[in-house]
Amino acid sequence: MPMMNLRPILRPVCHALMVLAGGSALAQATAPAVPGQTPVPPAPLAAPAPTDAAAGDAVVLSLADLVSLVQRHNPNLRAAVQGREAASAAVLTASALPNPEIEAGSGQARARMASVVGGSLSSWGVMQRLENPSLRSARIEGAQFGLEGSRQQVAATANDLIAQVRLKAYEWLLRGEEAEAAGDALQLLEQIRERVRARVQSGEAPRLESIKADAEVVNARQRFEAARLQVDQAALAVNRLAAGQLPARWRLSASLSDVPAVPGSEQLQREAQERNPELAQLRAEVARREAQLREARASRFPGVDLRYGENREREFRQGVVSVGVRLPLLDQGRGRIDEAAAELTRAQTLLEGRRKELSLQIQSATKALEVARLRVDALSRGALPDAEAALRVAQAAYRFGERGILEVLDAQRLLRSVRADLIDARFRLQTAAVELEFLAGRYAVPESLLSARP
Repeated sequence: MPMMNLRPILRPVCHALMVLAGGSALAQATAPAVPGQTPVPPAPLAAPAPTDAAAGDAVVLSLADLVSLVQRHNPNLRAAVQGREAASAAVLTASALPNPEIEAGSGQARARMASVVGGSLSSWGVMQRLENPSLRSARIEGAQFGLEGSRQQVAATANDLIAQVRLKAYEWLLRGEEAEAAGDALQLLEQIRERVRARVQSGEAPRLESIKADAEVVNARQRFEAARLQVDQAALAVNRLAAGQLPARWRLSASLSDVPAVPGSEQLQREAQERNPELAQLRAEVARREAQLREARASRFPGVDLRYGENREREFRQGVVSVGVRLPLLDQGRGRIDEAAAELTRAQTLLEGRRKELSLQIQSATKALEVARLRVDALSRGALPDAEAALRVAQAAYRFGERGILEVLDAQRLLRSVRADLIDARFRLQTAAVELEFLAGRYAVPESLLSARP
């Protein structure tokens, strides 16, 4: 019986199968047979070509392993640790006592009168400054608070570095999933193109549909190659933070679909006020400026100079004990005091402003986290299954001649768009969680761990 006479009989049967199976069985069916012609099978599914970072004997790293490697080799963190050592040496300098001063001299005494006998003369003396206790304690406290500020600078550098590592790692995962999605889209379009070619060769579809399918495959292949290059770029960005010390081939044992565990907004606000290293550094700076103000006020009376000198002549020896005090008559130190007071006010203003800004940043990041969660739920539970079902129905309808190739391509574009939106929403969820933990100071590394690093 000719094929044209079978179509009115087969069409109701196909409708019944689509209703019962939801189109899933028909999505895997081959094109209808044509008398005298062998059907063309669909192209086999093949996994996307692996990127350089995930191919071969790639080293599997967890996020904790990646963070540890970056901390060990990052030059900015190591420079911050060296700055802390310099601040520790400044405390020793501020605690040092002033050295004594010794002077000695010699000469000749010439007689200008007959009753005076000439001869050699010699003298020596020693001087020791006794510092003002208020000046000394203020100077030492200022250096100690400077050391505390340097420690908090190290913690802030580590906090920022770990946040950057996690963000770059999630960006690497994002590019990897985008490349995987582009590879899946390419394979699907290649299958559609093979089916279109079979219909064109059998005369059931015009040549234009084959041209459209070829153009879609070319565009999909370009998107796939670009996505693979972006994966390599993301891997280089992570390796740059580790000063190029990561393994030649590595991959992460993590996924964008991992659900981040983030505490509530109130707890994050408390942690930020207590543990955020930037706030702690500003508090140490305020305390240092207060000590410098006390030092400037006490510097008007720096201390007492205690001297002892001895002169030796031929007939006698003369010893002199003296005390010297600097009087603030001409220079009363008003400039130093006003400068220290202005710096203290500036540090207090920065601290108060940063506290308010940090609170608002946590609120904004919390809202971003909630929005990302809603997007992930809506896309993963609603839009993505619907788009997949629409593509299956469009493919089945195209096989039986009820729809054109444009409907199939539109359904494939919709699925690709929804999947891209879901990947982006998962990435936004992870970045919002990282930002909240960064603002709360959860990535600040204990000083003992930093001291043990080379």
